[in-house]
Amino acid sequence: MKSAGPGLLKTALRGLVFCGLLAAGEAVVAEEAEASGDALRTLTGLDGENLGVPLRALALVTIFGVVPSIVLLTTCFPRILVVLFFLRKALGTQDLPPNMLVFGLSFLLTGAVMLPVWKEVHREAYVPLVETKEIDAEQALQRAELPVKRFMLRHTLRDDLRLMLEVSVQGAGKQSFPSTDSGRASGSEPGFSAGQQLEELSFFTILPAFVLSELKTAFQLGFLLFLPFLLVDLVVSAVLVSMGMIMLPPTLVSLPLKILVFVLVDGWSLVVGQLLSGLQGGG
Repeated sequence: MKSAGPGLLKTALRGLVFCGLLAAGEAVVAEEAEASGDALRTLTGLDGENLGVPLRALALVTIFGVVPSIVLLTTCFPRILVVLFFLRKALGTQDLPPNMLVFGLSFLLTGAVMLPVWKEVHREAYVPLVETKEIDAEQALQRAELPVKRFMLRHTLRDDLRLMLEVSVQGAGKQSFPSTDSGRASGSEPGFSAGQQLEELSFFTILPAFVLSELKTAFQLGFLLFLPFLLVDLVVSAVLVSMGMIMLPPTLVSLPLKILVFVLVDGWSLVVGQLLSGLQGGG
């Protein structure tokens, strides 16, 4: 029996590509809404259909440079990366583990969490567009953005979403959220009135709110990670002072103790397990 690993990887990669197409399509729509054809003709002296090759090349390079960042921001990658860097800082190991290893682990954990979303994008958008040819590219983008929006809204705090709705012209005043509730925003919770209104929210209204919520959650987890290691530092400093060993740097003694405690409690499994359970459970 053949292994299903390559098939799952291919499906995930296809879903990730469609997330990139989604971000590129949304960026083009936003740019067209803000910029007029008159401005382009003023700058280039050409009609929109006859733009020069250098300008088109510049636009293409810009899109390919921005889209990967936008795709990463639609995932749980920022939260995982920030938490792992906080963990390294709390341990006090400076550059260990190295940045390459931290980024690699963050990518792998992100793939594990986002695989169901990418599979849904593949099933709902890629297959009808490429394999069965039932829909066009515009419909595929619309279908591809729905699973991504649902994932982001499931992990977005109401306060952050309300903030972005207030600064968004098209979203201001369309949603009402209880000012005292800072829970996650989802269509099934009170104060988030209808699933249809959820789908009408702009992609670039949800995205910054989602990123803000992810950063808030990551900093909260980082604070909790610092507490036990801070306690070890305080105990070591107090013991050294009581023994009159003032000239001995406390970090020289506390660092091996912190590493020992972290290994004894199986810290990597605890941190990664809490991260994944929170992300998969909507926390």
